[in-house]
Amino acid sequence: MTLGRKIVSVRRFANSNNRTSQWPRVLVCATMIVSLALLCGCAGFVSGQNNSQTPPPPTTYSISGTITPVAGGNGATVTLSGAANSTTSANASGNFTFSALANGTYTITPTHAGFTFSPTSASVTISGANITSGVNFTATAVAQNFSISGSISPAAGGSGATVTLSGAATATTTANSSGNYTFTGLANGAYTVTPSKAGYTFNPTSQSATINGANVSGVNFTATSQGGSTFSISGTISPTAGGSGATVSLSGAGTATTTANSSGNYTFSGLSNGTYAITPSRAGYTFSPTSQSATVNGANVTGVNFTATQVAQTFTISGTISPAAGGSGATVTLSGKANASTTANSSGNYTFSGLGNGTYTVTPSNTGYTFTPANQSVTVNGANVSSVNFTATAQQAAHSAALSWTASTSAISGYNVYRGTVNGGPYSLLNTSLITGLSYTDTTVQSGVTYYYVTTAVDNSGIESVYSNQVTAVIP
Repeated sequence: MTLGRKIVSVRRFANSNNRTSQWPRVLVCATMIVSLALLCGCAGFVSGQNNSQTPPPPTTYSISGTITPVAGGNGATVTLSGAANSTTSANASGNFTFSALANGTYTITPTHAGFTFSPTSASVTISGANITSGVNFTATAVAQNFSISGSISPAAGGSGATVTLSGAATATTTANSSGNYTFTGLANGAYTVTPSKAGYTFNPTSQSATINGANVSGVNFTATSQGGSTFSISGTISPTAGGSGATVSLSGAGTATTTANSSGNYTFSGLSNGTYAITPSRAGYTFSPTSQSATVNGANVTGVNFTATQVAQTFTISGTISPAAGGSGATVTLSGKANASTTANSSGNYTFSGLGNGTYTVTPSNTGYTFTPANQSVTVNGANVSSVNFTATAQQAAHSAALSWTASTSAISGYNVYRGTVNGGPYSLLNTSLITGLSYTDTTVQSGVTYYYVTTAVDNSGIESVYSNQVTAVIP
């Protein structure tokens, strides 16, 4: 459109002038058209040079490292945060890599159930190169403590059932009155749980339980009473002192545990035919026989009796006398149920051993010391007694001031002694009656005090002289 207007403009200019000059004008017009054509061609050429091109992709880098030992590294989750976020898993050798990362600062953090890591995380900075060193971690297994638990139902069959654990560890427990049981303190591993109770069968008979970093619950069983008649085994443990409260265990064709009553009697009921072993136990006692075999064959078995014998037990009384300066070498005397004497060691510790149950009195002594308390009463009742402690206090040394003077040249009846705590007086009379001698000992002085003394002479008429010269006594 611009080109057309320019041509028209040129033509109008030619028409308004002498037509004899048309050739030059035509030449000018042609020249202008060529110039414009060249201009348009240049514009088209320049436009072709502006075609867009895709820039090359930015350079990226990687961060890699290793988690050792393999047991903790294998399968560990490694998290990347900072300039970018990502997560990967360490391979079977504990190696891990994050790739396609730009320059920047990143934090790498490993995690794995049952392990702690040192360091807990590491900070690295990519600056134009891959990071292949210094991003390593050490995994430490955490001590694990898990449980296996379950229930045996109905309660009639579960209550008192014996539950046995085998496999990675072995243990036995007794289901409570609701039929619930628990095994604690277990590590990772495969276990087998088996219930038993006389007169019952269980479904399933046993179960496998695998601990893998968590407690296992719901290992349940159903108890079914065995058909047909059931019988009992009973007996007595004497004397009552040893039988009362004794634990009696049943094993063999069935397993169970019961406690002898206050008379030493016990009974296992609901037993089917078979051979059983009965074993009593109680702390501080031995039993004769140690166990007995009993065979149930269509009838109850009675009179499976035991004799309990108390085992001689001895205990200790111990304690400390402090501070060590007063306790070391102190004599400690025991009286009461037994008599003994011992010497506290250099730390003030003492012990009396080989003691039976009873009441005792413990009394410490050491020259130059008093003790708080002066003594202590201690009762031994089936266990050692410790921490029967005392505090020793050093006694203050007794001080006195010894005074003497020269005799008066006059006839006198005696002398008076005066004392003050201020240099030059005032003074207070010490003696209650005249002193006829030439000396006096003041035993009422106190440690750390300075005293000032003077004397006077009293004649037969009761007339008292002026004070003598003053003497000083410094009490340490």
